[in-house]
Amino acid sequence: GIVPIMNENDSVATDEIGYIRLNRFSMTTYDEYKESVAKLKKEGMKKLIIDLRGNSGGVMQPAIQIADDLLPNGKLIVYTEGLHSERDDYDATSIGNFEKGDVVVMVDEGSASSSEILAGAVQDWDRGLIIGRRSFGKGLVQNPFMLPDGSALRLTIARYYTPTGRSIQKPYDSGLEDYYSDLYNRLQHGELIHQDSIQFPDSLKYITPGGRTVYGGGGIMPDVFIPWDSTNYSVYYSDLIRKRIFNDFVINYMNDRREVLLSEYSDIKDFNTNFEMTDEIVQGFIKYGEEQGVKYDEKGFEKSRDQIVYSVKGLIARNLWDMDGYFLVMSAIDDGYKKAIEVLEEKDNFKDLSYYKKN
Repeated sequence: GIVPIMNENDSVATDEIGYIRLNRFSMTTYDEYKESVAKLKKEGMKKLIIDLRGNSGGVMQPAIQIADDLLPNGKLIVYTEGLHSERDDYDATSIGNFEKGDVVVMVDEGSASSSEILAGAVQDWDRGLIIGRRSFGKGLVQNPFMLPDGSALRLTIARYYTPTGRSIQKPYDSGLEDYYSDLYNRLQHGELIHQDSIQFPDSLKYITPGGRTVYGGGGIMPDVFIPWDSTNYSVYYSDLIRKRIFNDFVINYMNDRREVLLSEYSDIKDFNTNFEMTDEIVQGFIKYGEEQGVKYDEKGFEKSRDQIVYSVKGLIARNLWDMDGYFLVMSAIDDGYKKAIEVLEEKDNFKDLSYYKKN
């Protein structure tokens, strides 16, 4: 789904920033995206955050259409090429609903495939800044071949490449085992927490048309790194998630309160600002957890307090206004989101990008 959010903050700087989260790419994604952009522009949006964190892909077409929306006519978005299949280019057309304003694309280790096509095109044309952590690295074109027994063989016939020629696919020349444990290795290696732990050989350096260095080697490497934050995760918190305490508690809580809350708060923003997570709600949540077999752990609760309290409030908001409500509430404790706002508010971040010099 798509979550368009205008910021709560009343300062002019952030009122100009629109936020769209894409959870996956489906056949309806581009139309939803287009509608959101039109709505946000009407509300005064001049700059855009596209959040692709955790978006593992889906249909490729909408990713190309959104890139087209951001890029001028004729710019290469992505191409496919294989040993036995000719190069196939996908270029931007004259369609473009947001070719001018500053853009930030958020990615993490869960962003893959179509997400990487979009992020790669934005980065390679200096169209915007990518922030977060290196994306997953999944860029193979596979064709299913049916076998006589009814099973299918997925044969890789080509790879996806970004405009500068970077292969999106991470290599698996050191064996499949390594390929699948890549994320674990990244964590062990410190890559999710320290940017400096990532070293690139010269062969993986690519230069954008504007003269900026970007990196190959699989996945899209962000321009602005955001470490994975493990400080607020406790065993208590992960037990609550694992045993579905959040969802079940909120469903019970909303049973007889839905209509009351909807009449009390005019919209998401009103709820976000004025609904208070009282002690009574928090204690009720803890007690519910205990009844379901998650023993209360004071230290664990204190460590994850923000995550817990905001998650419950966010899920109440989701119950009332879908995912829009959830993400608006959660944005208050989302470091990546805050960083995206910060990057967009700092005008100098974009002035050196060749795209902004020309357009």
